[in-house]
Amino acid sequence: MDTQRTKSVLQNILVVTTIFMTLISTLCAASGVEQLESMVEEAQDHLAFPSTSNWINEMNGMEDEEWAMVQKKGNQFVVNDQPFYVNGFNTYWLMVFAADQSTRGKVTDVFKQAASVGLTICRTWAFNDGQWRALQKSPAVYDEEALDFVISEAKKYKIRLILSLTNNWDAYGGKPQYVKWGKAAGLNLTSDDDFFSHPTLKSYYKAHTVLNRVNTLTNITYKDDPTVFAWELMNEPRCTSDPSGDTLQEWIQEMAVFVKSVDPKHLVEIGLEGFYGPSTLDRVQFNPNTYAQQVGTDFIRNHQVLGVDFASVHVYADSWISQSISDVHLQFTESWIKAHIDDAEKYLGMPVVFAEFGVSTKDPGYNTSFRDAVINTVYKTLLNSTKKGGSGGGSLLWQLFPDGTDYMDDGYAIVLSKAPSTSNIIALHSTRLALFNSRCAWKCKWGCRKRSPLEFLYNDDQ
Repeated sequence: MDTQRTKSVLQNILVVTTIFMTLISTLCAASGVEQLESMVEEAQDHLAFPSTSNWINEMNGMEDEEWAMVQKKGNQFVVNDQPFYVNGFNTYWLMVFAADQSTRGKVTDVFKQAASVGLTICRTWAFNDGQWRALQKSPAVYDEEALDFVISEAKKYKIRLILSLTNNWDAYGGKPQYVKWGKAAGLNLTSDDDFFSHPTLKSYYKAHTVLNRVNTLTNITYKDDPTVFAWELMNEPRCTSDPSGDTLQEWIQEMAVFVKSVDPKHLVEIGLEGFYGPSTLDRVQFNPNTYAQQVGTDFIRNHQVLGVDFASVHVYADSWISQSISDVHLQFTESWIKAHIDDAEKYLGMPVVFAEFGVSTKDPGYNTSFRDAVINTVYKTLLNSTKKGGSGGGSLLWQLFPDGTDYMDDGYAIVLSKAPSTSNIIALHSTRLALFNSRCAWKCKWGCRKRSPLEFLYNDDQ
């Protein structure tokens, strides 16, 4: 791979965005669509023949007062009343690596590489319950310095964090660990799903929330830090012991209000996969399989809860439909995303973030071109929503890894230095969103009678 060329391609995003932001206000005033088309052509030429401008240095020069809380305005995210559409990624293990000086540098590496392609949000675990390098060693007993580092390092690269507070699964503890703690305390528990209903286990969860911690590196309380984009109640909650969904619904209602009572400034989301349940039988046709209706989740009902600010959905055709890759995966991905955007607009009045999506290298028939096709499908479908000012708030790749962490790969890892075509797709999408996120792009979208500038930024052959 031509390292220098790839590096320059990945670092040109800010320059392109600057071209757009400095010219588009003039274009809005003149309603000059022809001028806008010419400007887009100039930007595309820049992508083909990039300069050596450094994205990281430019971003680090941003004034602190511009680093404001992300808020929700209707069905969109805003920062300082400007739209904020999300292009982001997952790297779940950041806190575990930050806990040891020998691996801490990998946290910096992943933020640096993510920023180089314009990624602005990282979703990661703010839990590690009773495990190796634990955050929570036992109920309400913590070692939080590693999380301090993750948050402070993210801010250096102007990346905001979605912090998940626990796991449905046993990886890094999660609800099974809470049940183990409960049994050790003498509680009569029969299922991991008792996590959602037993008063003592719910009190453990409430005691876990790290929202009131003061970061030892920045001296900022977590609940006051704009680096936190949102709190996620749980990664992929399911309650299979109650397919009606009532048990999980009551837990979501209680915990969303609780988190908001502690931290009313930040956004809150649930962490759901997006399966439709008993309350919307007319929508279960969009589920990937019949089992999805039996796991105790209910997308629309769950997200109508007080305290929940935006919806979350995961997209895994290779896990839910068939492992062998095929065009059916692309068709499902598009219809799954469209269905949830429609629901977020019609029934929820909130943004929806597709918080995990990807393709595993372990899938039979896998190739890089197919992974790029899936990513393009997600990005294109979301951009169609963005152009209309819709609820498609953004997406987060599962998952981004720096060099030298292959041993952590679950099959879905993307290492940018080894995936030039994927890196370029990500960078171009970041550029498109950066244009739309500018204040004048917002005014053009809602004030100009001409076509949205974003229409010129998506061609099927790109």
